[in-house]
Amino acid sequence: MRSLFAVANRPEVVSLAGGMPNIEDLPRAALGEAAAKLIADHGTQALQYGSGQGEAFIRELTCEIMALEGVNANPDDVVMCAGSTQGLDILTRVFIDPGDVILTEAPTYVGALSTFAAYQAQIVHVEMDGDGISMAALDQALATVRAQGKTAKFLYTIPNFQNPSGITQTMERRRELVEFAEKEHLLILEDNPYGLLTIDGTPKPALRSLESDQIIYLGSFSKIFSPGVRLGWIVAPPAVREKLVLTQEAATLCPSVFSQFLVKTYFDTFDWRSQIVEFNDMYRARRDAMEDGLAKHMPEGMTWTHPAGGFFVWAQLPQGLDSQAMLPRAVTAKVAYVPGPAFYADGFGSRYMRLSYCFPTPERIFEGTRRLGDVIKAELAMRATFGLDALEDGQTSPEQAPLTGKDQHGQGPAPDIL
Repeated sequence: MRSLFAVANRPEVVSLAGGMPNIEDLPRAALGEAAAKLIADHGTQALQYGSGQGEAFIRELTCEIMALEGVNANPDDVVMCAGSTQGLDILTRVFIDPGDVILTEAPTYVGALSTFAAYQAQIVHVEMDGDGISMAALDQALATVRAQGKTAKFLYTIPNFQNPSGITQTMERRRELVEFAEKEHLLILEDNPYGLLTIDGTPKPALRSLESDQIIYLGSFSKIFSPGVRLGWIVAPPAVREKLVLTQEAATLCPSVFSQFLVKTYFDTFDWRSQIVEFNDMYRARRDAMEDGLAKHMPEGMTWTHPAGGFFVWAQLPQGLDSQAMLPRAVTAKVAYVPGPAFYADGFGSRYMRLSYCFPTPERIFEGTRRLGDVIKAELAMRATFGLDALEDGQTSPEQAPLTGKDQHGQGPAPDIL
């Protein structure tokens, strides 16, 4: 992934790979003046050590933000962290011993997989459908884990505009999931960085809004303000919260106090709700350019998801193509994407790719889909020339459907594959 993004950042390459927020529309000049005033007026506090849990004023602000998605949280239950990625790290450190089982959607966020792998967790993927995580597949996966004499420590899920699939869980599926978690005493880690980036419609109530103690919530300022401030938060029950604060203090002593003051200054000084509306209008134009370009430039047999928000489209290549093997040729054609296997712990997903529309301009996105379409068509022509169309996918590379979790022979991956 690091090598990919080093290449994708070249100016001549249209990068449909990275999930960087587009912060061009932030009021940067006015924000700079506000930051200077912050240092002048409150520098002795903003540039000092702080609480391991985070300052009270920023924890109150997170509760105000979460209320937009129906979450009724107490500031005392909030722990601030260096982005939701660090939140995921300290949660994993608290809950996971080597060999413990974590359930995740298939596909899922590559950063989560990296974190879980660092703590030597055993990843069990659960297939998805168009409404989110499959309840039948979740029931089966949990039963299989227990039949092996193991315990699933938690289920990791991104219910809104999932990374990488773009799928959003329906409200019916959310209620089913929470009811299942309560019945089975299964902890849920709800990762919700994209919830307010709703391009079509209004934000859905978060899982945490269903008032269940089985849910730990992860939030972030990276998408609604700036990723550079590296500030996120966790909402957890008191017994878990205390462990998280101790772990946070051991890791970093305290989250960045200056970032907390700067974020508070921004949300107090500027019309942040209108700014989110502007962000969503901008992302809608980019999403539409992506879908228009895919519809115009992709060959027959190519399919993709239709996200109602967030940053990503999850595309399925025509039969026989391998996104990982094709990537060098795509980069040569000056377009980049993330191959599907990055989002699985078990080597599947080679027929799929994640396409990001958040950062390039609409014109660049449309051009990127043209370049990508040319690469895919050339791959298909080469297969036809060498008579490879008759081969089954399984003879060229391992495969898995992006939302069903089925491989080319209709069998799901073994649930205990790392």
